[in-house]
Amino acid sequence: MEILRVENLTKIYGKGTTKVVALDGVSFTVNKGEFIAIVGASGSGKSTLLHLIGGVDRPTSGKVFIDGKDITKFDDEKLAIFRRRQVGLIYQFYNLIPILNVEENITLPLNLDNRKVDEKKLNELIETLGLTSRRKHLPNELSGGQQQRTSIGRALITSPAIILADEPTGNLDSKSSDEIVELLKKSNRDLKQTIIMITHNMEIAKCADRIITIEDGRIEDVK
Repeated sequence: MEILRVENLTKIYGKGTTKVVALDGVSFTVNKGEFIAIVGASGSGKSTLLHLIGGVDRPTSGKVFIDGKDITKFDDEKLAIFRRRQVGLIYQFYNLIPILNVEENITLPLNLDNRKVDEKKLNELIETLGLTSRRKHLPNELSGGQQQRTSIGRALITSPAIILADEPTGNLDSKSSDEIVELLKKSNRDLKQTIIMITHNMEIAKCADRIITIEDGRIEDVK
């Protein structure tokens, strides 16, 4: 079943001599439960694509359908609510709130949405993340891998339609990187979570069901 459809997505920055076409008519679909890797050189447009899919930025033209809804038609308030409920974002630099502990950072999307925390689900998630002994620790008391696992928990807690991971291992050592990739694979396999991941590491990309290669703002290859 289709969970994401991108139609002729274009993003242009600037005008005249400063005009930059970051994305140029990109189209593809993703089925529910798929694990997709997007690869490409720096400046190829892959991060721009991820931000447009996640509603973090708006396209110059084209459409993004998530779970059958065209998010490009949403106003800012509706888009913010949809993004909080249906899109899980994982960044390279964690973006944790420094004054909140692990448990509080993970449950932040629910609290912002005035939704009740399912304690059983929270406990199971924290255990899966390997953070049971760290649940009351602040971000500065965690290793890089533990901080990234916390950010993954924050993305998963709302059971979103899709998880968007932007270079999730880019700031980690090889051991922590392997752990994060295994965790993403586990959430995809066990929770049937749809994941779209940007990475420059082809070995990591090979873990995905499909690899989409972006070059100069266009899809060059799909494997």
